[in-house]
Amino acid sequence: MLLLKMRFEDSIVFTMPEMAKNPESKVVPLSLQLLLENAVKHNMVTSSKPLHIKIYESNGNLVVENNLQPKQIVKKSTGVGLNNIKQRYKLLTSKTIHINQQASTFAVSIPMLTKKTTIMQTQNTQINDQYLRARNHVDELKSFYYSLLSYCLVIPFLIFVNYKTFWNVQWFWFPMLGWGLGLCIHAYRVFVKNGLFGSNWEKRKIEEFMRNEQNK
Repeated sequence: MLLLKMRFEDSIVFTMPEMAKNPESKVVPLSLQLLLENAVKHNMVTSSKPLHIKIYESNGNLVVENNLQPKQIVKKSTGVGLNNIKQRYKLLTSKTIHINQQASTFAVSIPMLTKKTTIMQTQNTQINDQYLRARNHVDELKSFYYSLLSYCLVIPFLIFVNYKTFWNVQWFWFPMLGWGLGLCIHAYRVFVKNGLFGSNWEKRKIEEFMRNEQNK
């Protein structure tokens, strides 16, 4: 705001409270800057027609409101700035951004976030991660059992073909041992490394670190 004030001097009039109602509340980084730049970009800013920007709190939201005085020649808005803010908020909260355009004013309300909101989002992320890990483990189990069933059906068939064609060269050992080694590696990954019987040290350390971060 200071930079805009220095640039446009008396062409911009800011109205805002001295401090937030909840000092712990925050907004997504750069979101306020993007809203101010958006207001300047799409409106005339002159000393004869100053741009009035009002910043205030309402129902847990930070509202940036300005009077509408569109530029005569301006490229059609792509909405990239507002979409950028929306995407950033989606990463942190389920709260939404509200845009209110009237005949003479334009206002954008962005949620004010607290530590509680961040912790809730972290907990939701943990639940989603746990579900994904469980889902991946089930998929690995299904894949292993399908491979084991195929092995039990195909290898005896290859032994039979080898026996009936040219038993002096017992080539069935190659697919049996190669495929069997692959099954052993697959079984280790499913039942030991990522399964109930494994230490899974890395996963436990990550979860421990996340718990410590929440308790800070």
